[in-house]
Amino acid sequence: MEKVRLFDPQNLPQQSIDTVRALRSLGGKKQMVLKAPKVVVYEQPERKTVYPDGIDMQIYNNGDKIAASIKAKYAQSLDEKKIIEARNDVVIIDFRSGDTSYLENIVWNSAEHRIFSNAPVKSVNGKRVTYGDGFESDDEFTTPRILHQRGTMTIEE
Repeated sequence: MEKVRLFDPQNLPQQSIDTVRALRSLGGKKQMVLKAPKVVVYEQPERKTVYPDGIDMQIYNNGDKIAASIKAKYAQSLDEKKIIEARNDVVIIDFRSGDTSYLENIVWNSAEHRIFSNAPVKSVNGKRVTYGDGFESDDEFTTPRILHQRGTMTIEE
């Protein structure tokens, strides 16, 4: 019976897709490009899309320039809530400021146009390293900031 339960339709994906590149645009302007080696779609108990081998996402500013990129080793999209959660070695590169931020998880709420995390953050820009507890930005990455900064160090070689 235990082996039969493994094949319960609620535990099986509706779709499994290899090597995905998805583009999201708004008003004809590119907003985001998401690449993933594998995508698995579940319908039950709630509709969600899982990226078990991670994601590589580029966020565009006004459709023409990459404002930021987000990479993670695992992600899932809760489709009805319009939320994408990324976790496990999340790396965010802000191309405008040159900051590279390292976190354990991040959430993109597309309905609120907000990207955020409550996890500890390490941000590196050249020789400057900043630590904090949380991160937030709008979804075009024009207002990124580290929350509850604990300190900034300058590294000299």
